[in-house]
Amino acid sequence: MRRRTALKVPFLLAGGVSIIPTPRAAAAGRGPWSADRAQSWYRAQRRPLGVNYIPSNAINQLEMFQPDTYSPQRIHAELAMAGRMGLNTVRVFLHDLLWTQDRHGFTRRLMQFVSIAASHAIKPLFVFFDSCWDPHPRLGPQHAPVPGVHNSGWVQSPGADRLGDPRYVSVLNEYVTGVLNQFRNDDRVLGWDLWNEPDNPASTYRAVERRDKADLVAALLPQVFQWARAVDPVQPLTSGVWQGSWADPRHRSEIAGIQLDNSDVVSFHSYAKPADFEGRIAELAPLQRPILCTEYLARSLGSSVEEILPIAKRHDVGAYNWGLVAGKTQTYLPWDSWDRPQPEPPRVWFSDLLRLDGRAYQDGEIAAIRRLSPLARAR
Repeated sequence: MRRRTALKVPFLLAGGVSIIPTPRAAAAGRGPWSADRAQSWYRAQRRPLGVNYIPSNAINQLEMFQPDTYSPQRIHAELAMAGRMGLNTVRVFLHDLLWTQDRHGFTRRLMQFVSIAASHAIKPLFVFFDSCWDPHPRLGPQHAPVPGVHNSGWVQSPGADRLGDPRYVSVLNEYVTGVLNQFRNDDRVLGWDLWNEPDNPASTYRAVERRDKADLVAALLPQVFQWARAVDPVQPLTSGVWQGSWADPRHRSEIAGIQLDNSDVVSFHSYAKPADFEGRIAELAPLQRPILCTEYLARSLGSSVEEILPIAKRHDVGAYNWGLVAGKTQTYLPWDSWDRPQPEPPRVWFSDLLRLDGRAYQDGEIAAIRRLSPLARAR
């Protein structure tokens, strides 16, 4: 996704009990796993190789999981394609409004999704919150894709209308802990990505973005780690860094510091060329924790399957490209299609691996995935 500072703003629960922001470096209470525990967990997994997944008939997280548009048969078919090419994990975005809409129905659908994924030997990495794209999510029918525009319907969680509402903090807490408690001992789930690019200002929506968003997120993010940590799941927690410098703690942004200091497993995003991608791994390696690249693949920018995956394998880094089947998100279009819509698919796709009919966009990419998959020897 396209990406692109920070005070001490207290939040109040509905009953008037304050949640005072903890020091930004680490959330209060139970701390992150030790590096040894994280490495032991990683050794027990197959190296994660996957995609950021949304069904081709869904424009965003809401359409993926709302009861009227949830499509288990399509999910089954598309994850079967992923499994056949050697993928063993998918990164999947959730949304707080799905919890408020119908928590019991939502968790049933989540349980079914996990079962479908497991039938294809795929473990989900679930994402709770997201600071990218439209800051005004709405339940119900979602709009049609904007012709020629990359990711024209993706929505933030929580949205701008609820991010600064002190009465809603308890709902967010219930959402995180409710979902986590459902799966806290379930080894079919790989892990929990608590917040996608929390410091992304969603510049595409600058006219309607909150000016105090970064301050509010910086106050809330340590609390989200604290809520999740209190559940004590068997799966690790993470939140991926994506911009700035990470090697020296003194030079990290405030939010990047929160992410790295509280994550059990380190994760990052890079849509850069291979040398820069490898440099990002080098920045994070001194933390001595397992590393996941939870977003890559921007072909026109030099981030390709054939060049990125060998680097990830050499460094034992998990990797998730953006997109499986090209569909309503239209992420085969480049980011700049927001400024210059492209009515026809480009000759060089930006992201996504498969066409709607299941054929590969590039056969060589699928061959590379199969060759570099941790499942290759098992075949």
